[in-house]
Amino acid sequence: MTAFTVTLVLVVAAAGLLRWRRPAWYWLTFGVVLAALRVAFRYASVMDACGLTVPPSRWRLALARVANRPVPESRAPRILRLRPTRTGLVLRLKLRPGQDAFDVSAATDRLRHSFGMYGVTSRELRSGVVELRMTGYDVLKRVQMPAKVDRAPMRIPVALREDGAIHYRDYRTVPHGLTLGATESGKSVYQRNLVAGLAAQDVALVGIDCKQGVELFPLARRFSALADNPDTALELLDALVSHMQDVYQLIRAQQRISVNVPDAEIAADIWDLPADMRPVPVVVLVDEVAELALFASKEEEKRRDRIITGLVRLAQLGRASGIYLEICGQRFGSELGKGITMLRAQLTGRTAHRVNDEASANMAFGDIAPDAVLAAIQIPTETPGIAVTGDSSGGWARIRAPHTSLRQAVNICNRHADRTPDLPALAAFRPAVAPLPSARVPLSKTAPATA
Repeated sequence: MTAFTVTLVLVVAAAGLLRWRRPAWYWLTFGVVLAALRVAFRYASVMDACGLTVPPSRWRLALARVANRPVPESRAPRILRLRPTRTGLVLRLKLRPGQDAFDVSAATDRLRHSFGMYGVTSRELRSGVVELRMTGYDVLKRVQMPAKVDRAPMRIPVALREDGAIHYRDYRTVPHGLTLGATESGKSVYQRNLVAGLAAQDVALVGIDCKQGVELFPLARRFSALADNPDTALELLDALVSHMQDVYQLIRAQQRISVNVPDAEIAADIWDLPADMRPVPVVVLVDEVAELALFASKEEEKRRDRIITGLVRLAQLGRASGIYLEICGQRFGSELGKGITMLRAQLTGRTAHRVNDEASANMAFGDIAPDAVLAAIQIPTETPGIAVTGDSSGGWARIRAPHTSLRQAVNICNRHADRTPDLPALAAFRPAVAPLPSARVPLSKTAPATA
């Protein structure tokens, strides 16, 4: 009995230590079993308390009356599957007749308290089927990306969502994106994760960093073109517009529209072209868009108008030619001048880190997901990297990118420097970098031989 007591105390102490120091390990060893048992035993009572049950149908009442049995109880949604994950549980429910997915979504906070979970989110998979994703701990406190991720061309994992799922940046689905955030909010780390993920793919990276290149120029070995001031940025954008027109000419020549060609083979963008003829896609990263929109003289105003016009043209027409925009800034409102609102309307993907005022959050989500505005202004200062992401569908989620230092991003770009494509239209803007040092570095000096 003494040995059993000592063992039990050690197990409880180990569980408490893991829950304090390593919540992910605690969840995989103890938490997932305890949470599954809580859900299994409390499910019926919790659903009844949350108003997620339906009264018995008329035929069941009639059958009970004929058989002289007690009145049947209200029925909760049927559990189709309970699946544990590395961060929580996934509960798939079949709704009863008369229930709505919105009822489950409105009760997620009560379900979180009742089941003793850290967070609960719901989404409708199809008519009558709802999936509850429950997290057992704060997955955004210490971000650990899963070892296995779904990789595809122009689709990269950049962050972890609050429900434990991976947040992907898919340029073919959401061509252009906007990232907002105050100073020290985590924009630079998010941008480094984008560059690090794209570095391993066959894509041309083009950077515009008007902060004298302090953010993007250390990654220059993987960039096909870089600009560090508004004058060079204007010339680079003109070259990109010219490149876009050349790509459209290629698509036009290869559309193969005839009565003998099936509709599925008619080319309308670069992804419909044969692989050996397909131009390399281009991702344009703008580090601080306000530096391109501000002006102090008439000449600078003319330059500013041409820059914004170039960005708007790329945002409106660039997707089919394989040109994608990723624009970052602290603010992105109408005070930056004419054309800014038109440009923002073309940026489907929105990501907002911590902002200093509600107006900045409205610039990101006011026109697509008003509910996300409140979540964006509630991000605490002591948690840099946490952001709110949304798109034109109205859905949004809290995410956090894993911390990637500038040194780590530089190493990744250097490792994939051989993938940097050489675009003739952008050759004048190719950054000049010194060759990489030889991999053979002596570990110690050899003593000279003595006669």
